[in-house]
Amino acid sequence: MPYSHHSHSGQFCGHATGKLEDVVLEAIRKDFRVYGLSEHVPRYRTEDLYPEEIGMELDGLSTQFDAFLDEAHRLKVHYASQITLLVGLETDYITSIDLERLDALLERHGDRIEYIVGSIHHVCGIPIDFDIDTFNRALAHQPGGSVDEQMEAFLCSYFEAQFELMQRYRPEIIGHVDLCRLYNPQLRFAEYPRAWELLKRNIFYAVGYGALFEVNAAAFRKSWSTAYPGEDVLKVILQAGGRLALSDDSHGPHAVGLNYHRVADYLRHEGVDELWYLEASENLNEAGRKVQAIKVPDGWESHSLWKSPTKS
Repeated sequence: MPYSHHSHSGQFCGHATGKLEDVVLEAIRKDFRVYGLSEHVPRYRTEDLYPEEIGMELDGLSTQFDAFLDEAHRLKVHYASQITLLVGLETDYITSIDLERLDALLERHGDRIEYIVGSIHHVCGIPIDFDIDTFNRALAHQPGGSVDEQMEAFLCSYFEAQFELMQRYRPEIIGHVDLCRLYNPQLRFAEYPRAWELLKRNIFYAVGYGALFEVNAAAFRKSWSTAYPGEDVLKVILQAGGRLALSDDSHGPHAVGLNYHRVADYLRHEGVDELWYLEASENLNEAGRKVQAIKVPDGWESHSLWKSPTKS
């Protein structure tokens, strides 16, 4: 498909594969029109390092992120005649330190960071998308006398962190909004009333400032039958007037456009009749960044590039 707003490479992310340029070349080969490069921001405490980062110096992670920006902007210029590349980042919010350092990172790099993918990957400082055992540890860390009470507290913590991130940075792309049920895709938020209200609050807030909600194909790699977000959340987004954008969340060239044909089937089934993408702008958006949302012309199903879906 022609657009993606969320990607990683092994060159700058230890749990991905391949060089950033190879990711770009694969996106060109598959005829993407717009492709977003959005590596993770650095971790700032030793205890927060990803397993593949153990032993790395914290300063080295910051240097690595700066090198990503340098390379991404080099590629943006070099391949400008073949593809539109956007250079952004994907957030982490583990503790308040991450937000303080992100403030400094955004100030230091200015408009070299063109957009933000606003994502939450931790609850109470514990990763929730690493493996099921770690997820269960995050769940067990919650207060409550029953599993359901712990689950509701867990979901509420996730959505409160998401809301704080939205308020502080107004990310252009809301990353995998329901990642909190990664290991339980059949979970329905409506069964947890406090969490459900917080999720709906977040959706309406993001709609209010003009965010795009990514339809993230990576869920299919995680054995989901849908993309993120699942059907119940997608319906709320659409009822609230929310706008959708595509992301493959690739972690290497092999995953560029992976499962986009399944995304298309999912969107058709749910009656989605329009999609959006980001492009550079001369004007500042509400977050103070020079990027704007553009509707895919003529409706997403009529676009010529959707008629030959990427299945590899």
